[in-house]
Amino acid sequence: MSLSDPLSMFDVKGKVALITGASGAFGAVAARVLAGAGCSLVLTAGNKTALDGVVTEVEGMGAAAKGVNIRPDSEDVCAALVQAAVDTFGRLDILVVASGMNKVAKIEDMDPETFLSVMDANVTQSWLLARAATKQMKAQGDGGKIVLVSSARGLLGHPAGYTAYCASKAAVDGITKALGCELGPTGITVNAIAPTVFRSPLTSWMFEDSENAKQVRTGFLARVPKGRLGEPEDLAGPLLFLSSRASDFYTGHILYADGGYTAG
Repeated sequence: MSLSDPLSMFDVKGKVALITGASGAFGAVAARVLAGAGCSLVLTAGNKTALDGVVTEVEGMGAAAKGVNIRPDSEDVCAALVQAAVDTFGRLDILVVASGMNKVAKIEDMDPETFLSVMDANVTQSWLLARAATKQMKAQGDGGKIVLVSSARGLLGHPAGYTAYCASKAAVDGITKALGCELGPTGITVNAIAPTVFRSPLTSWMFEDSENAKQVRTGFLARVPKGRLGEPEDLAGPLLFLSSRASDFYTGHILYADGGYTAG
């Protein structure tokens, strides 16, 4: 890596990436970004129709891609997903854990099973995937990149029934920091991207011109120094940075892609 050729620091051409939750808003962004940058991809999601659409899209971009229609909900499945990357492309260089969930309810209205389901999807599954990827990357012996997905809600609370989600993302932050410390000497970096509201099917209502949307958007943007909601493209640069050699000295960090929301 040379400072006279800085763009080479972001070169991931030929790398193999496993992306979970690839049919979701951020997972699909990750798939497009890494496909466009020259990675081979193993993409997994529970929604087969949506997953097939993402696979077709990235193949149309010239990327080699394998779709696996399954959720990473057990130790065996997570190990099998990593093995699918090895069996298909020979190795695993990048893990992006974009799978997860949010279920919203006030604490007195949320049953324990719902709380635990959010914790399992966002925390336990992230840990299991990182564990499986770590084993493979250590065996390869030349480092790797693990990118988890946090949220501004891992740092900040929310009044609208977010106890499960906030707790889960704070736990993802803890995993990121602890695993970054643990794997520091191995060449494997562990970091998390923490967005706030960005354009997706789940948040499209906030971009509308209805009075309710305008009211909610105005209140939210009062805390965003950049003065706008996020776009998928705002996550592309941080992801490529965390997936490439440019971030080799950057581990155990939460990268807030939030327009300054958490800085205020």
